[in-house]
Amino acid sequence: MKHTSNLWRFLAAAAVATCTLAPGPAMARPGARAAANDADKKPKPEAPADEEYRLGPGDKLRIEVYKDPQLSQAAQIRPDGKITLPLVGDLEANGRTPLELRDFIARQLKEYMTNPVVTVIVVEASAATAYVMGEVNHPGAVTLQGPLTVLQALAIAGGLKDFANTKNIRILRRSPAGVQSIAFNYKDAIRGSVPVYLRAGDTVVVPD
Repeated sequence: MKHTSNLWRFLAAAAVATCTLAPGPAMARPGARAAANDADKKPKPEAPADEEYRLGPGDKLRIEVYKDPQLSQAAQIRPDGKITLPLVGDLEANGRTPLELRDFIARQLKEYMTNPVVTVIVVEASAATAYVMGEVNHPGAVTLQGPLTVLQALAIAGGLKDFANTKNIRILRRSPAGVQSIAFNYKDAIRGSVPVYLRAGDTVVVPD
C-alpha cells in the first residue's frame, strides 16, 4: 500500500510539472511586434484619382433643366474651363464631376426659379491630358489613358535633364477654388514614397 501511495504522489507531481511547462498561446516577440507596428505606420499609396470622371476642356455636355426647354441646351467646356448658360452666365466646369456641376448649376438657378431640377450628361469626353514642362528632355502633353503617376509622366517626357531641381518640382492643378501648387520630390519618389497621380489638365513644372 505504501508503495502504491508513493507511486500516486509521483504521478500527481509529474502531472503538475507537465501543466506548468506546457506552452501557452504563442506570444509575439517584442521585435516582431515593433516590425508589425512599423509596417502599419508606413504610408499607403494614394488611390488613383479615377473613381469619378472629372470634366475637362473640350468635353461636350448636355444640360437638361426639367420643364424648361429654353434653359436646356448643349454646351462644350472651353479652354478656360468654363461653360456659358442662359441667366447664370459663365460657370466653372473644369475639375468638377458631372454631379458636382449639376448641383452647382441648380444652386445658381435658384435665384430665378423654384427648386430647379438639373441633369448633366457627358455626351463626348475629350482625351484626358496633362503637361510636363521645364527641365525634361521632351516637354509637352502626356495622354492619361489610365492612372498615371508624376514619376511615370516624367519618364514619358524623356526623364530629367542634368541640372533639373529634383527637390522642387511642382504640380499645378486647376480646380473651382483656383490653382493649387503641389510639391513633388523626385528623389523621394524613386525611393518608394507615396505615388502622386495626375489628373486631366495638370501641369508638371520641373525648375532648374
